[in-house]
Amino acid sequence: MSLIDVAKRRAAEEALKMVEDGQVIGVGSGTTVEVFLELLKDKLRKEHIRIEAIASSRRIRDLLINMRIPVRTLDEEPEPDLAIDGADEVDLRMNLIKGGGGAHAMEKVIDAAAKKLVIIVDYTKLSVRLCEKKPIPVEVLPEAVGYVKKKLYELGAKLVEVRMCKGGKYGPVVTENGNLILDAHFSPLDEPEKLELEIKRLPGVVEVGLFCGMTDVLIVGHPDRVEVVERRERGKRGG
Repeated sequence: MSLIDVAKRRAAEEALKMVEDGQVIGVGSGTTVEVFLELLKDKLRKEHIRIEAIASSRRIRDLLINMRIPVRTLDEEPEPDLAIDGADEVDLRMNLIKGGGGAHAMEKVIDAAAKKLVIIVDYTKLSVRLCEKKPIPVEVLPEAVGYVKKKLYELGAKLVEVRMCKGGKYGPVVTENGNLILDAHFSPLDEPEKLELEIKRLPGVVEVGLFCGMTDVLIVGHPDRVEVVERRERGKRGG
């Protein structure tokens, strides 16, 4: 097991402590979340507890069904007790870039709806400022790609690319909502909250992969330890 795999497992194990009998849990996407689900399966079996879950993607839904966890929707459970999600990059104020897997539109809805949002990452995801390591994913209506690309450049993007399929597949990545994804590369952000709003206002944008002011608890796995950081501000989260 690599050091990063060990770190992911440590973060997932810590998040597992927050799961209680009878909860409705929103489940995000990503490799660390999938490690969490593997551990959750053992916890449910050993401790004889029952939960329900809301899935952020078809892949996560299939994993939950295979675990025999009842899957609900936000129509049925509009305020999950907890959301467990990952991130592609995290800054010093616990703002996030998400969307590497293309599911950030539904992830943002679930994360905003939950009473508490817990983000689990390994140490390689940490940055001083967002966009030091990752571009910003922007889900866009197919017909609006040209217009939104132009506007992203006007907002300061250095490079904007339509995300293309990999692994022998051809053509652009199509989200579960039937849209395309633009990966917008910016210089490190001093005001990610401002840029999130500016991008979200663009006609044709379905969702932007900036998650600012939403994280309640950040769990960072390291090879030799786990770090838990709670949001200082009290009151309503962003989202």
